[in-house]
Amino acid sequence: MLHILKAYIKFLLDSKNEHGVHSPFVFNLVTKCFYDKTNYPEYQTLKQYRKALLANTNTIEVTDFGAGSRVFKSNTREIAKIAKTAGISPKRAAFLFRIVRYFQPEQILEIGTSLGLATSALALGNKKSYIKSLEGCPNTLAVTENQFNTFFPELNFEFLNTEFSSYFNSSDFRLPAFDLIYFDGNHSKKATLDYFNCLLPTITNDSVWIFDDIHWSPDMEEAWQIIKNHSQVTVTIDTFQWGFVFFRKEQEKEHFTIRA
Repeated sequence: MLHILKAYIKFLLDSKNEHGVHSPFVFNLVTKCFYDKTNYPEYQTLKQYRKALLANTNTIEVTDFGAGSRVFKSNTREIAKIAKTAGISPKRAAFLFRIVRYFQPEQILEIGTSLGLATSALALGNKKSYIKSLEGCPNTLAVTENQFNTFFPELNFEFLNTEFSSYFNSSDFRLPAFDLIYFDGNHSKKATLDYFNCLLPTITNDSVWIFDDIHWSPDMEEAWQIIKNHSQVTVTIDTFQWGFVFFRKEQEKEHFTIRA
């Protein structure tokens, strides 16, 4: 926790708002999406989805392939407590919804479904999109699939119970051009860079990649620096919680730290 506090103080000192942005692409993204104050009706659906999870007092045995939990001491966890402590916050869910609404990606990949709080935001941002979401824990995914089928039966989504690295290296994995990828599965340097390198063949000029918890640990901050310096990456935005990565060839390489 001390590391995150120090990282946040540094972020506050380095960060800017839209007035410190000279790139038209990033300026429009910040002003029309990051700082969009519209009260979208989908926000109410996201609240209802969350409320249903917070009311679920059933327990499940969680299989954790990632960096582990800083909250739970046992793998037997109450669904309501997972939703309250481990899921994306309401503010971040609304932010993620706006990102998808702004870019309108047609093909979305999510690495790390959990209880679907982020998945629901991704899905509602563009209801015509196809979402593929990967989750390593079968019990967690069973809860999410049941709730998703209840809330969003009309949406086009596919959940896969798989260990991420195994899936990317299997014959089942194909490399379509995902328009948006949300990385929220394994908060370790090695895994993050493995996924990054494995998925690079899917990029297009308009790809949007979002990495969660880039300041989670010194390891994750190292991974973030390596990603920023990659030759195919042209623009990045650090919002502290998330790192946005773009591959726009017409842009000069530039890194932004934005309060959002």
